[in-house]
Amino acid sequence: MPLKLILGPMKSGKSFELISHFAPLKYTNIPYALYQSSRNVRDESVWSRNGLQLKARKVQDLSEALNSGFEIVGIDEAHMFGESIAEEVKALLERGTKVIAAGLDKDYKGELFLPIKKLIELGPSEVIFRRAVCESCKDPNAVYTQVLHKGVPIKGGLPSVLPEDGTYEYKVACRKCFVRG
Repeated sequence: MPLKLILGPMKSGKSFELISHFAPLKYTNIPYALYQSSRNVRDESVWSRNGLQLKARKVQDLSEALNSGFEIVGIDEAHMFGESIAEEVKALLERGTKVIAAGLDKDYKGELFLPIKKLIELGPSEVIFRRAVCESCKDPNAVYTQVLHKGVPIKGGLPSVLPEDGTYEYKVACRKCFVRG
């Protein structure tokens, strides 16, 4: 079965794309589940900035999906899961489950998140790279999520996944405006 990845910076429509795949399933008899990492403390559902949302199960890993009969599994905020996500997704694919995963592709340093790198290495049948509008120059081809602390770009020394507890500010940046570490 296929693996589809929806990747890009914040504010690029990744969640909207994921919701568009799963919203119609509630009117079918197809068994499915939609998951988010329990590390995501910001949301209780998959939500899009345009107002759409779907309920998702908060989990540390995909063991529940592995022990179910779901035909389709969705993963939101895939970058927040551990490296084991790739092995779990591989096991789902091998048993015939379709998997659609969305998340940030690059961390605050502009490097691929390790869980995302591992998912790409599985050879997805489709990868959709979304773009956003740069919050500095308004270029519609922004590919980075810049993380700032008190208005200053973070260049290093932090884990890839940062808490959304108000400590940091997140900003979409294009290649020209992104500040590398």
